[in-house]
Formats: sequence, structure tokens, C-alpha cells
Amino acid sequence: MRRLVAACLAAMLLAGCSAVTAPEPDVLVTGDPGSRPTLTYVTPLAVSKTVHKVVWQGTGSPLVDGEPVLVDFWLEDASDATVVKESYSSSPTPRPLTVEDLGQDLYDTLHGQRVGARLLQISPAPGSGAANYPTVTVLDVLPTRASGEPVAPREGLPTVTLGSDGSPSITASTAAPPTDLVTQPLLRGSGAQVADGDTVTVQYTGFAWTTGEAFESTWTNRSPVSFDLAMVPAWASLVEQPVGSQVMLVVPPTYPLGATQSEELKGQTIVFVIDILATGPAPVTG
Repeated sequence: MRRLVAACLAAMLLAGCSAVTAPEPDVLVTGDPGSRPTLTYVTPLAVSKTVHKVVWQGTGSPLVDGEPVLVDFWLEDASDATVVKESYSSSPTPRPLTVEDLGQDLYDTLHGQRVGARLLQISPAPGSGAANYPTVTVLDVLPTRASGEPVAPREGLPTVTLGSDGSPSITASTAAPPTDLVTQPLLRGSGAQVADGDTVTVQYTGFAWTTGEAFESTWTNRSPVSFDLAMVPAWASLVEQPVGSQVMLVVPPTYPLGATQSEELKGQTIVFVIDILATGPAPVTG
């Protein structure tokens, strides 16, 4: 028997053979950029190890370790192709690009990619717990800052300066603040237009008109936010602005705005610089 085994091994080596490895799971991903993907595979999908694939490469900014990453995702139970969770019908998900925040597998999928990429992750069942099934996940990497064409602002408005990461600061205007709401595009994007009642995903900073000092900012918190436009009536003027735009809103104290009800900002004109990153219908509740 030993001679037979030895002879077989020798034959494999002479023939240049290698150990047989299990084929990667076969998953087809279709769908257009900006829309939910369609996944096609045979269930139950046999998954022995995590697989990372690039459906298409991104052409935007590279993702940076430790910095925020914004993704839309579609997650299915690969044992029967049921949808477990997805963000396309609600709003994208921001997370820091770290192993601690994402877990090793998801970090490995996103690390080294660029904005605009569509990525596929196929993972085996964890072995225990309520979610003990293999999964197939598609991730679309979205921008975390505006990137549209510059628009010359009207005279008398504060001057906006952007940091290397896209965070804005302003130089206060010496002109008298406007008495009406002002909506001034600074960068005009080319994405979908914000519709009335949408949920928007943004980066923003709020400044006091008189001093130019910031009083709140998502850039400081290092994470974009999503909210219904109906929650902030003064921001309704973002309707019809395209995704990818940066917009300055100048809000007089006559408009209802929670910030101006504080003692520090009471009666002041507020300047918002807003990067519109995504938009979509507000989720239906009830």
C-alpha cells in the first residue's frame, strides 16, 4: 500500500499536478450604477471561505484608512437568496474605514478601493448564532464630499474655503445679512435631483453670519448624516438641487430652525454649507 501511495504522489509531481481546491462560488451581479443590484446564483450557495470581488472599479477618490466611508449595500442569505437587509430603499450607511468598526472581512473588501466602485463579498456561515447562514453582499462606494462644477456665488455672501478633506470654513461677509432665505449653489453636481419629501444624506457645517464661526459640523463628527427634509423646513430649498452639489443656505432668524432658538445664536442669521451626497424617497412607516 505504501508503494502505491508513493507511486501516485510521484506521478502527480511529475505531471505538475496540485491539490484540488474547491471552486469559488458563482455569483452574477447585474444592475446600473446608483440602483439596487440583482444577484443570480444557485441556492443553497456552498461557501467555504470569504471571497472578495470587484464588480467594477471606482474612478473617484481612494478610500483612506480611518476616514469615513459611505456605502449602499444589499445583503442576502445565500442559502435561499432572501434579502436580509439593504440600504437602497432608505439611506446609505457611513462607517469609519477601520477593522474595529467594519470587522475584518468588510474592511478587506473596502480597503484599497475608490469611490464609485461596486464590490461583492461572499462569506461562509459564522458557525453559530441567529445569522448562521452564508451571505452574499454587494456594496456601492459613495462619495463623502461634493465634486460638482464650480458656480460663481452672488456678491455679498461669505467666502467659502475648503480644507484638503473637503471640510468648509467661511470668511464672514461685511454686508448686511439678507432678510430672505438664500440658496446659493457653490458646486453643481450631476446626480439625481432632490425631490420634495426626500431623505437626504449630507455633510454640512453651520456658521454664524456675523463671526463666521462654526457651531456644528458633520466634518467634526467625521460622519455624514441622513434626515428627512420635512424635519428642517428651511432646508426645503434643497429640492431640485442635484446630488454631488455643494450648496450655501443663508437662513434669516425669521425661519424656524432649532439652532437659532439657543441663547448663543438667538436672533442671528445662519449660514450652512451643505454637500449633497445622496437622496431618495423617505421610507414608508406604519
